[in-house]
Amino acid sequence: MGSAGESIVDALVVGAGMGGVYSTYRLSQAGLQVQCIEAGGDVGGTWYWNTYPGAMSDTESYLYRYSWDKEDLQSYPWDRYYLYQPEILEYIRHVVKRHDLRKYMRFNTEMQTAAWDGDRSVWVVTCSGGLVVHCRYLVNCLGILAKPNYPNIPGVHSFAGPTLHTARWDHSVKLEDKTVGIIGNGSTGIQVMTAIAADVGQLVSFQRHPQYSVPSGQGPLPAGYREDVNKNYDKIWEDARASATAFGIHESTRKTMEATPEERQQAFQEMWDQSNPFRFMFSAFGDLITDRDANEEACKFIRSGVKTLGPIFNRDNVDIVDLRETPIDEIVPEGIKVRERDGTSTLHPLDVLILATGFDAVEGGYLRLKITGREGKSLQEHWENGPTAYGGVACSGFPNMFLVSGPQAAFANFPPLLEREVEFIMNCILHSENTKQDHIMEVLPGAEEQWNEMCQQVSAGSLFKDGIGWFFGINIEGRKPVTKFYFGGFNRYREWTDKVVEAGFPGFAGTK
Repeated sequence: MGSAGESIVDALVVGAGMGGVYSTYRLSQAGLQVQCIEAGGDVGGTWYWNTYPGAMSDTESYLYRYSWDKEDLQSYPWDRYYLYQPEILEYIRHVVKRHDLRKYMRFNTEMQTAAWDGDRSVWVVTCSGGLVVHCRYLVNCLGILAKPNYPNIPGVHSFAGPTLHTARWDHSVKLEDKTVGIIGNGSTGIQVMTAIAADVGQLVSFQRHPQYSVPSGQGPLPAGYREDVNKNYDKIWEDARASATAFGIHESTRKTMEATPEERQQAFQEMWDQSNPFRFMFSAFGDLITDRDANEEACKFIRSGVKTLGPIFNRDNVDIVDLRETPIDEIVPEGIKVRERDGTSTLHPLDVLILATGFDAVEGGYLRLKITGREGKSLQEHWENGPTAYGGVACSGFPNMFLVSGPQAAFANFPPLLEREVEFIMNCILHSENTKQDHIMEVLPGAEEQWNEMCQQVSAGSLFKDGIGWFFGINIEGRKPVTKFYFGGFNRYREWTDKVVEAGFPGFAGTK
């Protein structure tokens, strides 16, 4: 292993979230000498860092877990439809302990630079604390939600009270009876407000756009539910893997506008009553994210139903500030100043400020690092025109470097997706180990560009690009919108990876 400040291994896994845990497991099972480094103090990834009140999975409990340990799948307890953050973190810790993976892991150790040494065909990785790792394979599991996004608002750092970003929550700050302001009204903002509204003195939501929310159906499982899932787990996973989203829902092919208004209303109501946002999005009709008229029909239904869904906004201690009408002028030590229509400013005094402003998603965790491939080319240079990765897992010019859920990976339920990505990466590594004399797997530039073009073509038919969220990076000020996901379906992504493996990895240099 080298000296105390140096490590020489076959494979280095960066990140100990769900992707890093599974990568470490598979690499160790393959007989490779593996080390996993993690910037945080424990495993968990996004579920280690995001501990804000109300943090919860958006995927139902029976599918937000690993499928590869069938015995554990059948026996590990869960008693609600959705898992809260502490439960997910405890589950990941359980898996690590069950498979004795902690011995491979080093915590509070952040990768700072990674450089390809072509003479020795190794990656040289420098880490916080002075550790230097030499590895033949670099498997990055930084996560798609690794870099918090802080708003570019004048005076954002001048507020005199506590400022809490939801991705870096400080539990020592007490909210009871305080006047709390929150900027951001996405999924995280809704979860936080729902969790704290009853406890704070006053809650002020600063929002540009209303949130289109659908009931989650969260609650305790009915009698016999878990037993039914266990009996059908093989079929459940088989169906999930064969579906476009892997969320465990029926995926309709019916066109919205071919139904009568009465039929549309009935279909939307049925999905609303069954709860689950993905069921509403994909099970009533099959074109809500591709047809503008269909999407508007769904939005109209949600607007009519959300009035009964959001009781927090009907509370006497909750106020909404419409930032389209009165935009934020600046943040001052006393609170937030907004600009009125007549040009005057109004101060909203606050005790605590919460930033639910999301993430610099997907590539953000990579761009803050110095990663250089062949001829000293940086990853920032490689992604100058937008982040791309062949199959979401590899970049040309960066030999033996892999990404779990990198740019342009499939848009799907995360645990099944990361399992497929890690399996594909393992096939690449084992192919390198068993059949290639130089033990190097490097994506061809043309193959990466071809994948990028396919992602662009598929996304052109999606309405996601017209939104203001993070799927295309539109939430980052000054960032050019780019296609960050493959929207062709998880089932097709699986088929594609199978074909690549069966064909002998034609997208990589030096393969048949």
